[in-house]
Amino acid sequence: MPGPLSPQEIVKILSDHEKFLNRKPGGVRANLTLADLHGVSLTRANLRQAKLPGANLSRAVLAGADLSEADLFAANFDRADLSLSNLAKADLRGAYLRGCRLRGANLRGADLRGGTLMQSRRGDGIALVSADLQGSDLEQAILAKANAQGADLSKANLTEADCTGAKLAGCNLELASMPRANMEGAILKGANVMGANLAGANLKGVDLSGAIMDGADLRDANMIGAILAGVDLSRANTQGANLAVEAEQLSDAVQSQLRDHALWIKSEGRLGRRADFTKADLSGLDFSNANLSGATLTGAKLAGTKLVRCQMIMSDLSGADLKGANCAEANFNGANLSHCDAQGATFAKASLAPVNMPMPNGQPSGRLWPANLADANFQDADFAGANLHRANVLDANFTRSILRDAILLDVDLSLAKSDGADIAGAIMRR
Repeated sequence: MPGPLSPQEIVKILSDHEKFLNRKPGGVRANLTLADLHGVSLTRANLRQAKLPGANLSRAVLAGADLSEADLFAANFDRADLSLSNLAKADLRGAYLRGCRLRGANLRGADLRGGTLMQSRRGDGIALVSADLQGSDLEQAILAKANAQGADLSKANLTEADCTGAKLAGCNLELASMPRANMEGAILKGANVMGANLAGANLKGVDLSGAIMDGADLRDANMIGAILAGVDLSRANTQGANLAVEAEQLSDAVQSQLRDHALWIKSEGRLGRRADFTKADLSGLDFSNANLSGATLTGAKLAGTKLVRCQMIMSDLSGADLKGANCAEANFNGANLSHCDAQGATFAKASLAPVNMPMPNGQPSGRLWPANLADANFQDADFAGANLHRANVLDANFTRSILRDAILLDVDLSLAKSDGADIAGAIMRR
């Protein structure tokens, strides 16, 4: 329909469409293909199953409107108000939704993939147009099972949005705001999540294979069972995040090493084999309550790994990546944590005390072997109530770390960086 429609024409189309939906005489399905509806107010309008491909709805007011199952292919919703609208199962392929208000909208099962747009201007051709939701407001919106593969959601607001089972592979979510969003079971393969805020989000079972996570905020996120193949979380903030992989998901190789190591400990080295995870990628695994005493984990990737109440006595974790790991109440007595990166990790109530080195005959030697924390990075880590008696902290970084109520007897913090550290209630050498 060339040119803008008059208000009378729009009202007539809506009335005929209502009859069409109710199967009444004179009913005609609304066909607003390429229509110019710029700035038109269609609050709570019933446009279910309507045809609006290529329509110009920029700055239109469609708050509370029913656009479920509508054909909105390559429609222009630039800065339009679609708050609380129903877009369930709508065809939004190639739609332009930049700066659009979609707060509380229902996009369940909507198709937001890139679309192939036939151009009718000079230089006729076919163009692949991605759905553009850059900067859109989707707070508390429902995108469950929506297909938004390749869509641009950069800088979008998805606070507390429901994206369960959504297909977001190849999406651009750079700098998106997604705190407390529910992404359970969503597919984000190859997505750009750089700088996105996912604090407190539910990412259980999410497929993040190959996603770029640099600068992402994953604090307190639930990432149990998330697929992280090819993902580098070293530049993401995973403090407090639950990245644990459930026990049944541990690889056969890891489980085999754990069994051999348990036998090695039980038989005092006569049977089994000491676990060697040198440079192994163990990110996000759950080793809670495991006995890894004496194990070799030099340079291992343990970002977000759960080591709660683990026995790590005399283990070698030198150079390991422990960012965001949960080591609460674990026993690291005599362990080597030198040069490790444990930024944002939790060591609350853990023990990093010395061990009494035994003689070859197994008798105590009287020689104490302290935990080695030299040149390790514990920036923003939590050592509340931990025991660091006699630990070697030379050149360690405890900037902004929590050492409240910790035992720091015979620990010289002047040899370490401790700017902004909380040492309230700590027991220190007088």
